Amino acid sequence: MNLIDTYPHVVMAIGAMALIAIVQLLVADAIGIVSKHTPGTPVEASHESVLFRASRVVANTNESIAIFILAVTFCVLTSAPASFVALCSWAYVVSRLLYAVCYYANIRTMRSLIFGLSILSLCALLGSGFYAWFNG
Repeated sequence: MNLIDTYPHVVMAIGAMALIAIVQLLVADAIGIVSKHTPGTPVEASHESVLFRASRVVANTNESIAIFILAVTFCVLTSAPASFVALCSWAYVVSRLLYAVCYYANIRTMRSLIFGLSILSLCALLGSGFYAWFNG
C-alpha cells in the first residue's frame, strides 16, 4: 500500500500544519523584534500584550501538534478510512489556523470554542484509528 496514494489529503494537511506552525513562529519572532523584546527573557503574561498572545499561539500549537502527528500516524498504520482521516485532519488544521487568528485578535470566547473543535478533531482521529484497529 502506497501511503501517499491512499492518504493524499492527509499528507497535504500535515504539510499545511507545518506551514501554519512556521508562520506562527515567524509572526511571534517579528512581533518580538518590533516590540524590542530581549530574546530568551520571559514574556509578560498579559492577554493585552500582542507578544504574549503570539507566544501563546506558538506554545499551544507545540502542545497539540505532537498529538496530531501521533493520531494521524496511528490512523494510517491501522488503515482507518482515508476520507474520514482527511476530514478530521483538515478540521484540525483549519481550527488551528482560526484559533491563531482569534488569539492574535484577542477574541477569547471564539478562541476557546475553536480550541474545543481542534480537540474534538483529535479525538475523532483517535477514535477512527481505534475503530479500525478493533474492526480491521
